[in-house]
Amino acid sequence: MATLHIDRLLETCIKRGASDLHIHVGCAPTLRLHGRLRALETKVLEPEDTVALMKAVTPERAQQELQEQGGTDFGFEFGKAGRFRTSVFQQRGHISMAMRLIPSKLLSFDEIGLPEITKALCRRPRGMFLVTGPTGSGKTTTLATMINYVNENFDKHIITIEDPVEYYHPHKKSMVTQREVGIDVPSFAEALKRVLRMDPDVILVGELRDLETIESALRAAETGHLVFGTLHTTNAQGTVTRIVDQFPVNQQEQIRVQLASSLIAVLCQNLIPRKDVRGMVASFEFMVVTNAISNLIRENKVFRIPSSIQTGKKYGMQLMDDHMFKLFTEDKISREDAIDRSQNPGDMMDKIEAYKAGRVAAPTMSGPSDSDDELGPQLRK
Repeated sequence: MATLHIDRLLETCIKRGASDLHIHVGCAPTLRLHGRLRALETKVLEPEDTVALMKAVTPERAQQELQEQGGTDFGFEFGKAGRFRTSVFQQRGHISMAMRLIPSKLLSFDEIGLPEITKALCRRPRGMFLVTGPTGSGKTTTLATMINYVNENFDKHIITIEDPVEYYHPHKKSMVTQREVGIDVPSFAEALKRVLRMDPDVILVGELRDLETIESALRAAETGHLVFGTLHTTNAQGTVTRIVDQFPVNQQEQIRVQLASSLIAVLCQNLIPRKDVRGMVASFEFMVVTNAISNLIRENKVFRIPSSIQTGKKYGMQLMDDHMFKLFTEDKISREDAIDRSQNPGDMMDKIEAYKAGRVAAPTMSGPSDSDDELGPQLRK
């Protein structure tokens, strides 16, 4: 009965286009639909219901971890519709689940709305490309699109280290090795320690979650590999600061030098409900590391990064708030969402009022060609 029940819930999640399914004692199963929680019209779940639903999808090793640690994460395939990244945890002595739908269809750069220069950066032979943002901001989808672009267009050995593996990548023009933390390797740090012996060209690190992992990823980028990684930061300046601050004070100057030479781009993103309530729209902050920005990182002048991004529009750079303001002027997001999700709500409010009064024009954002040769001498190789 429980298996049929969980199947119906997962099918409902997919049919309605929800991003998540929540299972909690004391309330009906709940979907996250276009960024907002919507309870299903079913029975309120009892403790035995959540246990039965959990056992229907949770592998034995994960159930063991749940008993020992109070929580577990895993992914599983649900037919051809997609995979679910699942977090099972205990709260108030009961079992709860949060299940994130990972669609089977990979999106294109245009469908996501990524700047054209992203393709040029994915062709780089070495360096670190970071995709950042809060949980649920679409980082996994963006990274999967980049990996798929490399996979389809270049003969590389791509190694992904994930917890858990989310999108499956078949071998195309490239060869793809996907290692799952907890199954194929005990930790991110251990996987990165071994990865350089596996003849990689491109390495995806699911999460730069500790000092050892960041250190290993930086080393891989320095030694001639293209490294993709994620952090839970909301802007490019904060991303650089977060990485440097992970290290002891006596190492920070050296790390700034390493980061200045290895970092090639930071893409920060957020998902905002569409004003017409037909899904979500992505807003981006994009920093391409030019010679000028590299010097700011090296000299510990990261507070100047936002102004460098503003003057770097010819490289496809943009600030998060500028992109949100543009989405507002295009009537894609509401005034409330633009203000609530901006980095500087007061400034955003003033800008919106000025726009409504006709004192500020709607912004235009134009990126460069995707040809590396046309990006100009300021773009650090």
